[in-house]
Amino acid sequence: MEPTFLPGVENHPQPSPYTDLIRSMQAAGSEYMQIWHLFAFKPEMTAHLARLSQAVMRDPAPISPGMRELIAAYTSALNRCAFCTKAHIGFAAALLEKERGVNGWEFAEAVVRDPEKSALTDKEKTLFRFTEKVTHRAQQLTAEDMQPMYAAGWDDEAIYYVITICALFNFYNRWVGASGVHVLSDEAHRLAGKRSAETGYVRK
Repeated sequence: MEPTFLPGVENHPQPSPYTDLIRSMQAAGSEYMQIWHLFAFKPEMTAHLARLSQAVMRDPAPISPGMRELIAAYTSALNRCAFCTKAHIGFAAALLEKERGVNGWEFAEAVVRDPEKSALTDKEKTLFRFTEKVTHRAQQLTAEDMQPMYAAGWDDEAIYYVITICALFNFYNRWVGASGVHVLSDEAHRLAGKRSAETGYVRK
């Protein structure tokens, strides 16, 4: 794997579950998610980020975990963040296979490529139209922009989650992009997605 842009971060992990994961994957000669280096460098700080991510992405909400991961992947694609796009296609795929009984990877890739042409329901497509608005022009939104969401049957709690997912992944996209976190092979992202479906965001 190519190194990140920050050798001082990558080569100085602090004791944490992420450091253990990195070392075990390196010992096995396996691809691994270099974002773990960012978590391992300041674990007393990034533990809060992991807990926030778990709450936003996996705790009970009016939008399913698989669909929340798709929103994360789509936000990342809009921001041209290759790592986060592939990572969260992988996360969404594993969850959607359980939620819908579909080929999760194909379904997720189709949604991220073009939500309007995908197998999403009309109600679900409104989530992705709104995601695009929040990602590209959050400061220009008005109360009128909520109306299509209401008309589709989403309430303020669902809208709150979409906004929060977009905000969180606009952060992640910049965090990993500027740090030089590299995209993995599709197979590595598939395996990571399966692990994430089991473990979530908080490492113990």
